[in-house]
Amino acid sequence: MKSNITKRSIAIAGHKTSISLEHEFWNCVKQMAKARTMTLSDLVSEIAAGRTGNLSSALRVHVLEHYQAEASRHRSKAAAAPQERAGA
Repeated sequence: MKSNITKRSIAIAGHKTSISLEHEFWNCVKQMAKARTMTLSDLVSEIAAGRTGNLSSALRVHVLEHYQAEASRHRSKAAAAPQERAGA
């Protein structure tokens, strides 16, 4: 499988920087920003402020954690559904 890395320039706290991410990760970060009604730059700035290493890696980890949390919420809802029906 060929990697589809895209390099983009983005302004973070008024400074331009380049970030290289796979196309799929860029799409996820854009969707996350839209869902939070934030600009892409604002979301990336927020993630950058809390990172300890490479920004591209921090973005990938943020996307992974977001979708892991979402999957966990769905599992919790699915587990609670039979109990809710039994109690209704």
